[in-house]
Amino acid sequence: MTVRVAIVGGGPVGLATAIGARLAGLSPVIFEARSGPIDKACGEGLMPGAMAALRRLGVEPAGSPIRGIRYQDARRAVEHRYGPGVEGRGVRRLVLHAALLDRAAELGVPRRAVRVDGFTSDASGVVVAGERFDALVGADGLHSRVRAAAGLDRASAADAEDRALGADGRRFGLRQHFAVAPWSDLVEVTYLDDVELYVTPVDEGTVGVAVLGRRPLVLADAIARVPALAERLEGAAPASEPRAAGALRQRSRVRTAGRVALVGDASGYVDALTGEGLRVGLAQSEQLVAALAAGALPAYERAWSRSTRDFRMLTAGLLAAATSPARGLIVPAAAAMPRVFGAVVDRLAR
Repeated sequence: MTVRVAIVGGGPVGLATAIGARLAGLSPVIFEARSGPIDKACGEGLMPGAMAALRRLGVEPAGSPIRGIRYQDARRAVEHRYGPGVEGRGVRRLVLHAALLDRAAELGVPRRAVRVDGFTSDASGVVVAGERFDALVGADGLHSRVRAAAGLDRASAADAEDRALGADGRRFGLRQHFAVAPWSDLVEVTYLDDVELYVTPVDEGTVGVAVLGRRPLVLADAIARVPALAERLEGAAPASEPRAAGALRQRSRVRTAGRVALVGDASGYVDALTGEGLRVGLAQSEQLVAALAAGALPAYERAWSRSTRDFRMLTAGLLAAATSPARGLIVPAAAAMPRVFGAVVDRLAR
């Protein structure tokens, strides 16, 4: 008997889960009230591991090559390039979403234009918008309604790590594109005193610039504080409207409850500091599909922890440093230990 899976949320990770489920012989249905490709404020740099995961789904979005990462501050810089034949890709969010939508449609994945605010469940299944399913996947983002309805929210105030950040410790993101040819095949991360700037090449005539930090965030002000970047962008026409996201840090108690599972940002999000949120979401998606196909949904919790461990540890460490007096030491430490910096970049790239 075919396993029916309701996937609430038609963003990239929700679509990847639906595509993976279909390829595994399951019967997924996507619930997403919004139509067409959906934009979101994100860095848009797909690391090599993310590209490999997309190819396993039969998805190959157009974009600009990314061959490494560069960290810099006002006085120094350190960069690491991937090895021969290893390459990521800068891809505009709308382009990525469109490619995933096309692949899901090619595979015949049904889509319901319905906003899901709740559901009912029992020992035999889950009812969503009047339809019965064997399982429900919450892939509805940072502020997941499925997570809340399932009672899986974890209040950040209850977490000692979050209390250490203080009441004003929440971080947000802001991103905009500019019509200028990329000058580098690296993702450039600039550490200022209070924010980080990310520059990502996304096609042959466009770069994306994102700023992360505490509110208020003004992208133009942050760019102006980096003279080399301001010079490169001088006269460049905006290629998109500014788009914000946050608060970035979201927590969940566990990732499964009965026949409900969370994936992607809905399952918990630390911060965007490492730029690998989508790679982690795709890894979670693969683990979740495997658990559903095996009829062993509870096993997903352990698989989720295993597949996100490195990312969570590295990001939590960076976040702790970035929100402490040690912030100014991040780039100097990376420059002083290029082999360690390179090992971290390569690990995240996989």
